[in-house]
Amino acid sequence: MGDIDESRAPLLDHLIELRRRLLWSFAALAVAFGVCMYFARPIFAVLVQPLLRAGQGRLIYTDIFEAFFVELKVAFFSATMLAFPVIANQLWQFIAPGLYKNEKRAFFPFLILTPVLFLGGASLAYFFAMPVALHFLLGYQGNIGGVQQDALPGVGNYLSFVTKFLFGFGVAFLLPVLLMLLETAGLVTRAQLKAGRRYAIVAAFGIAAVLTPPDVVSQLMLAIPLVILYEFALIAIFFTERRRKRVAAAEAVTD
Repeated sequence: MGDIDESRAPLLDHLIELRRRLLWSFAALAVAFGVCMYFARPIFAVLVQPLLRAGQGRLIYTDIFEAFFVELKVAFFSATMLAFPVIANQLWQFIAPGLYKNEKRAFFPFLILTPVLFLGGASLAYFFAMPVALHFLLGYQGNIGGVQQDALPGVGNYLSFVTKFLFGFGVAFLLPVLLMLLETAGLVTRAQLKAGRRYAIVAAFGIAAVLTPPDVVSQLMLAIPLVILYEFALIAIFFTERRRKRVAAAEAVTD
């Protein structure tokens, strides 16, 4: 018990500390929202680049308020990404005093890996998966029975498409963090994860089928990285198990 921070406090003190952390998080989100609202159009200009690369140079809106609400959504979407480091730091500052030192060492790498893997998944979606998916979906334009069929995507519809891809790929890439946390908590073992590899592969293709359009290329662009990340999690768990055994052996010798 000696390696827990000296933070034993009544429930009221913990609630006050929680309120302070939440206020800092909301303040960071509000400041980020104000900045992103000012730059909402340039940010949306970045988000429409995959659409331009797919050969579509026009967006429309039919609801008079739609363009305004799209800018609000873009600002909130961007503010959430921008304020995440502050929010994560406030979360860590709240829970860290109640952890043992070895628990802090085990949990801290996950806090670092989360934004890195999320950005990796979002980057894959933005630079590769979205242009492929848009090229496939816009390929239905043309003459059908003498009638010209044109794609005229709305700004709200396109923003929903972008956020679905970015968040979907970003969250999917957090698979190693989830598996390593489950193993650290003792809910699963590496042997169980190895035995369930075939089911994980099926699940990866199922997730890809849900998050991507029904073309094979974009589905493979998500499913294959998920399978690779699953194997990466197994390798990482192998090394963490070896490290825990070495630490346990050293403590046994010391005792």
